[in-house]
Amino acid sequence: MKLATYKDGSRDGQLVVVSRDLTQAHYASHVANRLQQVLDDWNFLSPQLQDIFDALNAGRARHAFPFDPAQCMAPLPRAYQWVSAAAYPSHAELLRKAAGQPALQERAAVPDMVQGAGDALLGAHDALPCAAEALGLDFAAGVAVITGDIAQACAPDRALDGVRLLALYNDATLRSLVCADGAPGVAGVQSKCATAFSPVAITPDELGEGWAKGRLNLPLQTSWNGRKVGQGEAGIGMGTHFGQLLTLLARTRPLRAGSILGAGPVSNSGLEKRGQWSWPQGFHSIAEKRAMETVQDGKAATEYLRFGDTVRIEMKDAAGHSLFGAIEQEVVPFDC
Repeated sequence: MKLATYKDGSRDGQLVVVSRDLTQAHYASHVANRLQQVLDDWNFLSPQLQDIFDALNAGRARHAFPFDPAQCMAPLPRAYQWVSAAAYPSHAELLRKAAGQPALQERAAVPDMVQGAGDALLGAHDALPCAAEALGLDFAAGVAVITGDIAQACAPDRALDGVRLLALYNDATLRSLVCADGAPGVAGVQSKCATAFSPVAITPDELGEGWAKGRLNLPLQTSWNGRKVGQGEAGIGMGTHFGQLLTLLARTRPLRAGSILGAGPVSNSGLEKRGQWSWPQGFHSIAEKRAMETVQDGKAATEYLRFGDTVRIEMKDAAGHSLFGAIEQEVVPFDC
């Protein structure tokens, strides 16, 4: 099934069920008001939402209304935990190469994970505010999972059983932010803007064969100012699958329902021939594009986002149908 959260003036919004083709929606008020309630009592409440979903798709829902992605908050507007991992080795390797750092002899068994701010997640059509263009605002398009309860030290296959929903996200980052006082570590925390999520989150069974062995094996499309810049396969370059990532995250403590884990910006391996770096699937973050330019030409030429720029992130099935709806954001000035 497909679930979304509509804006209603509150912090957590109103839970709605969305039809498979993303054209119709139905309030879930008689089942649950918020997605977190469903995650807390999944086995009891999700079958009731499934009934609404089935009725929507069959045209039998009496109080259905046209679905409007622009009215969506993040599916889970306030998450107990939001973590972004670096699950695509090619992304990290290219950035290391561009920075002049030696290549890793062996790929890290434990990918980097960054604890993000889950208290104010953005909707798919919310503006992307930035205080100054000089801060180097960048997009980072990826796939995330929303979990139920996962036990501490859980095995990867059992951890995958805890995946309740999947969503797309844009993990916007200020790449040029430098602390005025030079305090170590603070810039890294402050460089993370509010993360935006796709209009709907969907259960793994909706993906069919596209969801296999902890990977979402479909291409992710990223467009910048209307021009497609990324068409990378989300599953192919993922070195550590979601089951393994969740196991690593739960190594020392259990995960509670409502945790969100992202796999990092999608990245597929590039090809280096005669000193030229080829990246046929494009890029899903400007930092990766700039790293490619640095490797090839000795310096980066592509600028970061400017005011008025737009970013669109979407994933379609083999028939060309949008699965999660699109993230569509415009960069706007923010007066501190």
